[in-house]
Amino acid sequence: MRLQVIAKQILAVAAIAVAALAAQPAAAQFSIGSPDGPQRVELGVGAFDITPSNRKNAGTQGEFRGEYHFGDVLVPFFSPFLGADVTTTGGSYVYGGFGFDINFSPNWVVTPNGAVGWYQRGNGTPLGSWFEFRTGAEFDYKFDDQSRLGLTVHHISNAGLTKNNPGEQEVLVVYQLPLHW
Repeated sequence: MRLQVIAKQILAVAAIAVAALAAQPAAAQFSIGSPDGPQRVELGVGAFDITPSNRKNAGTQGEFRGEYHFGDVLVPFFSPFLGADVTTTGGSYVYGGFGFDINFSPNWVVTPNGAVGWYQRGNGTPLGSWFEFRTGAEFDYKFDDQSRLGLTVHHISNAGLTKNNPGEQEVLVVYQLPLHW
């Protein structure tokens, strides 16, 4: 029940952000994908397990992220990525996935994405399995040089593969640096 309330809150925040981005002037150009976008390296910092439960060792932790985005190389608009998260309690999550850009203007981008990977909790939040899924979205401002500054909201869960499936929510501020090679 609690997870449903959290999910509804995250969806409400996402809907408000999308509505705000969509409220751009009529000249705004809506498009899917970024076929001319460069490959990118993303660095982020934020909070892991922002809605902790009463599980042993659960609690909000600092989180650091690094991702490599390959650009739109799957179909016309899917962009694969590889990444790693590390928490301040020694937890780690190594993953791969894909996302796609929804451009609300030349500068505002929302990127829904999903990933699958290996989780090791360290001294932090137990998630019930080493195999975890991550879903969420990134809300970015894209600068003229193709760099991006944004906010990510994600949920990590084992999707019920094990009896213990508490999941966690995370929020990070991210910066993407384009690679022009």
